[in-house]
Amino acid sequence: MAATHPADRARSGSAPGAGKRLGALAAAEDRWTEETLRPFLEKNPERLDKFETLSGIPVERLYLPPGDSPDPTRIGYPGAYPYTRGIHPTMYRGRVWSMRMFSGFGTPEETNRRFHYLLNHGESGLSIAFDNPTLYGIDADDRESLGEVGKCGVNVSSLDDMQRLLRGIPLDRVTTSMTINGPANIVWGMYLLAAEATGVPPASLGGTTQNDILKEYIAQKEFLYPPAPALRLVTDTVEYATEHLPRWNPVSISGYHIREAGSTAVQELAFTLADGMCYVEAARRRGIPIDDFAPRLSFFFNSHNDFFEEIAKFRAARRIWADVLKHRFGAKKERSLWLRFHTQTAGCSCTAQQPELNVVRTTVQALAAVLGGTQSLHTNSYDEALQLPTEDAARIALRTQQILAEESGVADAVDPFGGSYFVEWLTDRMEEEARRYFDRIDELGGVIPAIERGFFQREIQEASFRYQRRVDSGDLRIVGVNAYAVDEPVEVPRLRISEQARVAQSKRLRQLRSRRDGAKHSTALDAVRRVAEKPDANTMPAVLGALRARATLGEIVHAFQDVFGSYRERSLF
Repeated sequence: MAATHPADRARSGSAPGAGKRLGALAAAEDRWTEETLRPFLEKNPERLDKFETLSGIPVERLYLPPGDSPDPTRIGYPGAYPYTRGIHPTMYRGRVWSMRMFSGFGTPEETNRRFHYLLNHGESGLSIAFDNPTLYGIDADDRESLGEVGKCGVNVSSLDDMQRLLRGIPLDRVTTSMTINGPANIVWGMYLLAAEATGVPPASLGGTTQNDILKEYIAQKEFLYPPAPALRLVTDTVEYATEHLPRWNPVSISGYHIREAGSTAVQELAFTLADGMCYVEAARRRGIPIDDFAPRLSFFFNSHNDFFEEIAKFRAARRIWADVLKHRFGAKKERSLWLRFHTQTAGCSCTAQQPELNVVRTTVQALAAVLGGTQSLHTNSYDEALQLPTEDAARIALRTQQILAEESGVADAVDPFGGSYFVEWLTDRMEEEARRYFDRIDELGGVIPAIERGFFQREIQEASFRYQRRVDSGDLRIVGVNAYAVDEPVEVPRLRISEQARVAQSKRLRQLRSRRDGAKHSTALDAVRRVAEKPDANTMPAVLGALRARATLGEIVHAFQDVFGSYRERSLF
């Protein structure tokens, strides 16, 4: 039972007098073990032979302080390098996290009404969910869109749709997060032009495009082009935002979908930060100075059920990112070293059985995100496993955040778990495990070669298989599923999206095509193809030109595919 982390003991030996303190600590531990622990265990055995996190990290019974004082270079102070304890000195004492409810369904008008509803109930920023056709760059009237229009998010097939979606929203005062990846450059262009039409210039816009194409190949699979040209399009948006949109985050590097695909927390941490390093390297190759774009890179993490592991994950992520940006990439600005992140509670943890229990799961996960220092938060609705949320379910999820912020007291102190023996040890261990993954990725030649060889995909598949096997065997107990189940029908108010969304959107596309200038439209798409053929040229001006000529989402995607081709993933077993 080695309760103290080896690194702590090794570190303590270097300080004057540390040997005596370490000896006294060891003697006290031995005395406690013999006089207190062993007699208790003889009458009260522990319920499991082995305790471990969801990542498989063994959890010792007891964590003791190191022989000397905590190493300030490892823990630090809030608002100071290495930011383990948070990126702001006062954290939530100054301002609580942004509350963003991920929303979108049906037609743009339907989702616009939901946006106004949430803003009227205290939401402080928009977070747009797009449907599968939009995510895959397919127009609503394409035959591949049948049965999917508006079902898992809002459908946006044209600039006109984006204008309907944002009608009445003060875009110079409300920040917007858009979960869009493969066609992110096009959808972002729609947003910029919709704002322009209302008199809001690009420099006044604040928000985030997820725009993380690397994790699509790793986990979510909504890719449109091969990895290298797709990475080039992301770099184009970084460059364009750096030059024209000082308040916009052009990439939100996402671990959320990696976790939802079945990864462990360690894998989510490592793979997400590895993707972030790949984007930084691509931007530097383009010639963009690190301190011009790094301050506006952001991250998006999952918060799962293992409360302390999630807190440690967030703390380790901040420390690793600050270290890498400072020492590997040579960033000088303080803000370049900050790992700012949005968190969403774990949709994959929600159960269709006894769905009301998801309110509890979401609360625990949201609490971990807050104690881990998130900058913004989405809480899943209790009906997540069954459907898109109803208004009542979305309101309860938002109220969960408001109770944490207003009633729980967790926002009153900065990094409440800082100095916790267990949390500090687990933070160190998460960092160690993540760095081992970085070494393996480097050995494969970097992120894109690792994607092409199926490394990330295999790691996630194996982790997912191990997790499900533990659930199936009953070793990992899921309340309401394989423990404390009830044989009762699920009664949840249903939100149904009819095929009328596809009918309405298809009609609008026909009208759009009939009234636009055919020559301008054709010329604009040709310009997209020509600029795509020039590796060093930025494609964003051509995308904006095509949108102004009323080209649709699918048409612009096809123009890029004419040059880049499409991508078929290797089969993995």
